[in-house]
Amino acid sequence: MPLKLHVSINKKVGLPEYSSAGAACAIELELDQSLLVADPDGLQARVRQAYAACSQAVNEELERQKVGTPRSTAPAQESHKSAPQTNGHGASEKQLSYARQLAGQINGLGVRKLEALSQKLFDKPVAGLTSLDASGLIDTLKEIKAGKIDLAAALNGAAT
Repeated sequence: MPLKLHVSINKKVGLPEYSSAGAACAIELELDQSLLVADPDGLQARVRQAYAACSQAVNEELERQKVGTPRSTAPAQESHKSAPQTNGHGASEKQLSYARQLAGQINGLGVRKLEALSQKLFDKPVAGLTSLDASGLIDTLKEIKAGKIDLAAALNGAAT
């Protein structure tokens, strides 16, 4: 009898002018149930892979929806890389401080590599993030800290 793995993620974010965007992803896999006993680490790796794939799909969809908001007048590719004012307010100091605090708690990351991660995920430095970008960065940092996303993969742009 196969083992069923069900992973789902739902996320909703606020947008300008009292609107919001939401995205959801659900993945169901059938795995060999012997993984439970014979290879629990392998099972955990499969769970993390499924979660990372779902998380990436949700974040990409939210970014796509954010780029299409009424306030964005630039083409989609340019809007993603533009200044914070294009897609809402700049990140708050509280958000940036929390992101730096989380980065300091992740072995092998720290504040310097946080800049590299921000560039990989958003094509901008931490100081140039919008509030929504900073929220996404914080979510990613929490997932890295929890072991749900591999730090090296995130720094290489594979786990956004």
